[in-house]
Amino acid sequence: MNTSQNQINLSKGNVALPESLFNLPEKVLQFGTGVLLRGLPDYFINKANQQGIFNGRIVVVKSTDGGDAEAFDRQDNLYTICERGIQQGNVFEKNTISSAISRVLSAKTEWDAILECAKNPALQIITSNTTEVGIQLVQDDIKQSPPISFPGKVLAFLYARFKAFEGSKEHGMVIVPTELIPDNGKKLEGIIFELAHRNALESEFIDWLESSVTFCNSLVDRIVPGKPSAAVKANIEAELGYKDDLLIVSEVYRLWAIEGNQKVKNILSFHQADEGVIIEPNIDLYRELKLRLLNGTHTLSCGLAFLAGFKTVKEAMQDEVMSAFVNNLMLAEIGLGIPYKVDEKVAQRFGMQVIDRFRNPNLDHQWLSITVQYTSKMKMRNIPTLLNYYKIYQCVPEYIAFGFAAYLLFMKAVKEENGKYYGIHEDEYYQIQDDKADYFFAKWAKLSSDELVISVLNDKNLWETDLTNIAGFAESVTAFLNQMIEKTMNTSLKTYLNKGELVEYSKA
Repeated sequence: MNTSQNQINLSKGNVALPESLFNLPEKVLQFGTGVLLRGLPDYFINKANQQGIFNGRIVVVKSTDGGDAEAFDRQDNLYTICERGIQQGNVFEKNTISSAISRVLSAKTEWDAILECAKNPALQIITSNTTEVGIQLVQDDIKQSPPISFPGKVLAFLYARFKAFEGSKEHGMVIVPTELIPDNGKKLEGIIFELAHRNALESEFIDWLESSVTFCNSLVDRIVPGKPSAAVKANIEAELGYKDDLLIVSEVYRLWAIEGNQKVKNILSFHQADEGVIIEPNIDLYRELKLRLLNGTHTLSCGLAFLAGFKTVKEAMQDEVMSAFVNNLMLAEIGLGIPYKVDEKVAQRFGMQVIDRFRNPNLDHQWLSITVQYTSKMKMRNIPTLLNYYKIYQCVPEYIAFGFAAYLLFMKAVKEENGKYYGIHEDEYYQIQDDKADYFFAKWAKLSSDELVISVLNDKNLWETDLTNIAGFAESVTAFLNQMIEKTMNTSLKTYLNKGELVEYSKA
């Protein structure tokens, strides 16, 4: 995006302009420049600024040099958010130039400038998305410039703020990590306190941390793919009338659920601008809905869809048979077996939103990428639902059994090269990116399919329970698996879906 006014021609008809928001004070320190942060937290803050609610901008800390660092400087930290998707069955498109980011600082070369931000009384919030690996305890010295780890950097910043305001409790911070791990705020808090002790920081600072710094668990949910393809980007830029090296495309749906009290709500005042920001004392309901209905459906469908010949989620949802399977799996089984007290109407409403999201024609969500760490995802997302469904209804959830059988077939590696394992589908090899790939390689090499099902299901090291105790589940999985082996996946799926009452449910 070229921001000089004599070289750019923007039409307010197809893009929301930032207007006069460039002189707002910096209120947020953000670790990370990734598309999820720019497409969700930064989106909410920009929207609130446009409504005159939050009135604050974001200082971004970039931990690695290169990449898009120069693009931020070139574009005065402006970038376009292109929302594309289906909302309540209707096509939705909106383009917004975000001015939420004030500047981007390099942790490697501008650490002193980052610490200088600690002296800003208006800056009260820290957000982050450093991937799941970022919130880890490593030995770190906060006097380094910069400290090695993300928690070390946060601790150094907090210590600088404590010193700058002489321990004033009015100058504490609210910290909201968005890394996709359970209890991300509490985990970061534990690491920060441990590092404070390891760095022998004074007791007064520890007391200030406890009384004046609030760590919030949070859950983010919005599909914001990486850079759009060259063709998609070119089409959008032609529509917009300018080039933007930081342009991102996101789905319409958005959720940032934050665990917090009224004090947190007051500081995170941007929540008033969009119903997608939810601040409540407990966010377990939102975590369960996302984990089970969205993530769980993805996991139980990904191997099946891939082996049925579908590359992307939207492609699968355009197919009547595969779409019926996904609908029935989510709404007739997973939604009824969520291991948390959820109102059935709430689950159904959330499920229908997920269906809209899966059908988004603007997102190329690859099924093969969803299969990464298939086994751990299956354990975390679906086994509790399976167990709870059986506990409630005392019968086998057949769609879950079918999806589980497809998982076992997908995990059938036929060769190993340089520590990597590959399955084969329609004479083409695909990589099985799973920590248990070697385990399944060995199982498939020496066991029949019937033996393999029993061996895998009763392995407590995998599932922390014996799944053969679910009466009829092993038999259903075995029957489905053998059918998939003997016939094509598509034929097996069509044969299974010829249960009139279940197909009718998907059409209801």
